[in-house]
Amino acid sequence: MRRRRFSHLGVSGSLAALLIVCVASPLARGADDWQSLFNGKDLTGWKAIDGPAEAWKVIDGNLSCSGGGGGWLSTTKEYGNFEIELEFRVPPGGNSGVFLRSPHQGNPAYAGMEVQVLDDGADEYKNLQPAQYCGSVYGIAAATPRVTKKPGDWQPMRIVCDKRRVKVWINGTQVVDTNLDEHLDKATEHPGIKRTTGYVGLQNHGSQLDYRKLRIKELP
Repeated sequence: MRRRRFSHLGVSGSLAALLIVCVASPLARGADDWQSLFNGKDLTGWKAIDGPAEAWKVIDGNLSCSGGGGGWLSTTKEYGNFEIELEFRVPPGGNSGVFLRSPHQGNPAYAGMEVQVLDDGADEYKNLQPAQYCGSVYGIAAATPRVTKKPGDWQPMRIVCDKRRVKVWINGTQVVDTNLDEHLDKATEHPGIKRTTGYVGLQNHGSQLDYRKLRIKELP
C-alpha cells in the first residue's frame, strides 16, 4: 500500500489558508466592528424628530446644527448595548446633548437618556445642578472631574452604554461610571433609565454647534 505524501508547499498552503480564515473572522477583526454614523457628506442614516430638518447641515465635513426650532436628530437604527465616539465643538454658551436608547415619542432626555454637551464655563450655567454639566448623564449621574475645554475647541467624547452600566469620557478623562440600577429612585422623572434599546441622537437646544467623527460599535 502506497503512502500518501504531503509536500511542504501543500502544508504551507493549508496553514496560510487557516491564517486567512482566522484573520478574517469577526473575533479577530476588532477594528472592523466600528461603524461610521456620519459620512461627512449628507444626513444618510439620520432623521430629524420634533424639529426642523433644515437646522442640521453638513458644513466643511462637519455635522452642524444652526439652532432654532428645537427637536433632535436621530439615527434611523435602534441600538441596545454600544460604544460611541465623537467630537463636539460648542460656541460660547453652547448647549446640546447626545441621546441614548431614546424613543421617538416624548422628551428624549427623559424618555431615554442624555449625555450633556455644554459650555460649562458660561456664566448662565453657573448655578446648574452637578448632573447637568458637560459629560453628565443628565439628571442622573454627575460628571467628575469637569474637564471641558474652552468654547471653540474640538473635544472628543466616548460613551459606553453596556446593559445597566453607562461610562463617559471627555478629552481622554473618564468622568462617569454609573450603574443605572443605583438610580431607580429617579425613574419616575427619568423612565428612560429602564430602557434596554432605542435611538442615538443629537439635541438641537437652540444654539449653533458642530459634531464630527461619529462612530459606533455594538456590544453583545
